[in-house]
Amino acid sequence: MLTRRHIRVKVMQCIYALTHSQDDTLEKQVKFLKYSIDNMYTLYLLMLSLLVEVHSKAKEQVELSSNSYLGNASDSYPNKYKFINNELLLQIVDNKLLKEELSRRKLNNWYLNEEYVKLIYKEVVASDYYSKYMLSNTSSYTEDKELIVDLYKNIIAPNEKIYDYFEDDKLTWVDDIPIVNTFVLKLLKKATNNNVDSFFLPSLLKDDDDMVFAKQLLTKTLLNNDLYVKEIEGKTPNWDKDRIADIDAILLKMGICELLNFPSIPEKVTINEFLEIAKEYSTPKSSIFINGILDKLVREYKSEGKLKKMGRGLL
Repeated sequence: MLTRRHIRVKVMQCIYALTHSQDDTLEKQVKFLKYSIDNMYTLYLLMLSLLVEVHSKAKEQVELSSNSYLGNASDSYPNKYKFINNELLLQIVDNKLLKEELSRRKLNNWYLNEEYVKLIYKEVVASDYYSKYMLSNTSSYTEDKELIVDLYKNIIAPNEKIYDYFEDDKLTWVDDIPIVNTFVLKLLKKATNNNVDSFFLPSLLKDDDDMVFAKQLLTKTLLNNDLYVKEIEGKTPNWDKDRIADIDAILLKMGICELLNFPSIPEKVTINEFLEIAKEYSTPKSSIFINGILDKLVREYKSEGKLKKMGRGLL
């Protein structure tokens, strides 16, 4: 789920927090880094469980209509049970591993904030995607999957109320929401009718090396801060260091750290990754500024024999 670029962003956030807090320590930021990464998985579980709660709300409404003389919107469809019998949705609803993980982490957010479930449910049943699906006389896993993908992509993922809720709950989730939503969509699109339960609970990190990379990038950047500041000043003689945007300075130091301390990552990968992060998190001209400095340093390090790269590289 988490790519190396996402990990670099997490490290950048930790360094930014440390430089703006007099109370934080390196040890505290290492713990916060792990906490922030772990919380991405919590966010993923909550987004998946939102589908479970929407299904529960739909089932509740169908049962109410069956036990009532009053009509219900679902009664106008050929098969009012079609949505709650959606095969992909049931794979998630009946997933034992998901239930256990939600219980273990005590993730009862939607139970405590039911208004968001009601909000999403109303938007779902009012959508053209839902109407078209419910009016169809055919039934297949492909059709079921297409509906859930459409609902997630067009109703759940872009919902501003849900976004605001997560932003208020944990500030670090602001940057995580697009990443998690993209991953959930990819997972839903790849789903088949014979998925095992573990399919919906993938690993957050590719392997243990990713966490090692994250911790080393954080600690080595912070421990060598003064050295990297001098490297930057040497390439920006006409710039007062206070004029360099905070994020730019952090990305430059991280870039220098990666160039010098991670021989398996090609310099082109390092530069490209930090340029892309700068485009998203800093000023419009930041990527040009960062590219110029890192490019100069690469040439200098190569001529001095400081840049020693090997292997195929870690993306």
